[in-house]
Amino acid sequence: MALIKVSLVDRLVSDLHWDPKAAAGFVDQLFETMKDTLASGEEIKLSGMGKFEVREKRKRPGRNPRTLEEFTIEARRVVVFKASPKLKDQVAKLAG
Repeated sequence: MALIKVSLVDRLVSDLHWDPKAAAGFVDQLFETMKDTLASGEEIKLSGMGKFEVREKRKRPGRNPRTLEEFTIEARRVVVFKASPKLKDQVAKLAG
């Protein structure tokens, strides 16, 4: 099961008794702010959760595994998430 945007809105409505439109607007604005921040190259640090950051990947050789045809994978920017030690510990405890 995955947590989706609608689930976040539902939790705000049920747990905090927010208006559904206000909750949906809040979640949309939060994600837009996160996207804009990452697109500008800044990182996002969430205490107790972790850090989102943009990394530059260099150009490198690649190969199609089916045809074995070689090609160049172009340089690009990717978003990575590094979990905080607190989050890692909590997940480990839940895993048993």
